[in-house]
Amino acid sequence: MARSDLPAVARLFSRTFRARKGVVAPGLEAYLETVFFGSPHYRPENGSMVHAGENGVTSAILAVPMEFSAHGRPVMARLLCAFMADGKDGATGAARLARQMHAARQEMCFSDSSSPASADQCLAGGGSVLPIQSLEWRRAFRPLTAAAIACGRAVPVLRSRAVLAPLGWLDQAMRRRRPSIRPPSVPECRTIPATPDAFFACAAPMLFRFPVRPAWTREEFDWLVGIASLNRSLGELHVRIVLDRGGLPIGAFLYFGRKGREATVLNLLCAAGREFDVVGQMLSSLDAEGYACAGGIAQPFMMNAISRQRWLSFKHRGYFCLVTRHADIKEAALRNDIYIGGLASESWSRLLTDF
Repeated sequence: MARSDLPAVARLFSRTFRARKGVVAPGLEAYLETVFFGSPHYRPENGSMVHAGENGVTSAILAVPMEFSAHGRPVMARLLCAFMADGKDGATGAARLARQMHAARQEMCFSDSSSPASADQCLAGGGSVLPIQSLEWRRAFRPLTAAAIACGRAVPVLRSRAVLAPLGWLDQAMRRRRPSIRPPSVPECRTIPATPDAFFACAAPMLFRFPVRPAWTREEFDWLVGIASLNRSLGELHVRIVLDRGGLPIGAFLYFGRKGREATVLNLLCAAGREFDVVGQMLSSLDAEGYACAGGIAQPFMMNAISRQRWLSFKHRGYFCLVTRHADIKEAALRNDIYIGGLASESWSRLLTDF
């Protein structure tokens, strides 16, 4: 994909995912350029791909290059963000693009929002579906408000202040009568506000236990935080560090927050063996900040700690697909020896929430 393709790709995205014929949302073309040409790792050979037919661009795969460390060696992966085709005219191009994504051709490609059809293509091409990362956990702190927010995706009036305010009063009464709604704080642990710099400093030692993990150079991490911060529909981007009684960091989490509404956890990290402490303290602090609920991508190493929570639910968020020609990367993913998701996925993208 070249920059000159952006107007056609913006129209294709609008027709495919928003059912708009020829109408492109303001800002979409500029956002596509920022995301898909702005990465410090961008090169034409590891970027997005389009197929042009007689009538111009009829199919496309949007991709962001991301560097990973795989068993100690650098691997330039690609995050696949959207696979689009324009009806029958795009079917041929889509088939050709899909063949380019076969495992034998790729260092590492992944997507965390694949449809059933895309998941089937991934498996047919030698890829894998990661079942746990395909789930989203959700913990309610104020259950009535949380239910209205969830249903508000289909019925927007339920998210209005006129509805949420009285539900908030009822939630207060419920929390007094049902103490289990409140996640307890963890003795001898505390949560402090922090900067992205502090999260970056915590990341390397906490990620080291995973043979396959984001490399996160400083330049790439800063770019990802900046691009994620553009997603204002999910709220402000916050960082918190979890400290033990001696003041040492044992965990860190990065999340979007809409005050009084939802907290969307992008990345949650912890020292090995401190999963219960960090998960419990994270949820206790988000409850104390007044959010109605919190949610995030499920991670295998956190599943035991997350699953012990009360007022918890899981839902399928989209298939998490991975293709690679390297057997050791595929085996690590199937053993759950991989850290992926959050900034190292599409969770931050405005293409999922806006336009």
